[in-house]
Amino acid sequence: MSADQPGSQDEDFHLGAAVHSSDGTEIGTLSRLILGKDDLTLKAFVVKENRRFTGHLLSPGSWLLADEVIVPRGGVGSISRDRVVLKLTANNVRDLPAYLSYRYRDETATEGLTEEAISVLTSSPAIPSSLEQVANKGADELEIEGGENVMLGQTGKRLGTVKDVLFDNSELIGVAILPDGIFKQEVILPRRFLQRSADLALFAPLSDADLARLKPFEPAGARPAPPDLRPPTPSAPAPRTPAG
Repeated sequence: MSADQPGSQDEDFHLGAAVHSSDGTEIGTLSRLILGKDDLTLKAFVVKENRRFTGHLLSPGSWLLADEVIVPRGGVGSISRDRVVLKLTANNVRDLPAYLSYRYRDETATEGLTEEAISVLTSSPAIPSSLEQVANKGADELEIEGGENVMLGQTGKRLGTVKDVLFDNSELIGVAILPDGIFKQEVILPRRFLQRSADLALFAPLSDADLARLKPFEPAGARPAPPDLRPPTPSAPAPRTPAG
């Protein structure tokens, strides 16, 4: 889809894209995608607000209680690879629900924080061990965040970190991984290997053969992958020498 056309397809969403309101205010960046666990289609996305939009520039010594909001999939007015324009005004965005909230570990998800807990959170960047983060998503939804770790099964070895999420129209293809562990080049991790764990990392149960078959990630306009990541090219047969 060309730049800023009305409407959007799932393949237009890219982690790190700038997000603007319908009245021209820069809100922040696209930080997470929320997918349905069963069909792996895009349900919503999370915007990390910038310091100006949150007001943090006006009070730089304060710690923010929440700086990410969740936007429904239908909240997009127009989109290009690097820019998302919402159907919502800046005031509308300020009324959106926060993506992360905090609660005591023995509370239910519907119980809020006490004034004492809020005071602790807003006065110190360290979250007390008695509190936990709660994501504003359903049990039937999967979150993929830019920069999160991708682990090799339960081995404790890191493959790399999430760079982007790849769609073909509305169908999830896989995840592009930045090398920061076993991998030395960017690769595509197909959707069939994606698993979620409780500690907010993606886990990929890959065998040695699976690792060898992963394809290099080559964004549009990028240079071809180095030879050691390409499939071997069959050698041409040697010319036959005439008899006699």
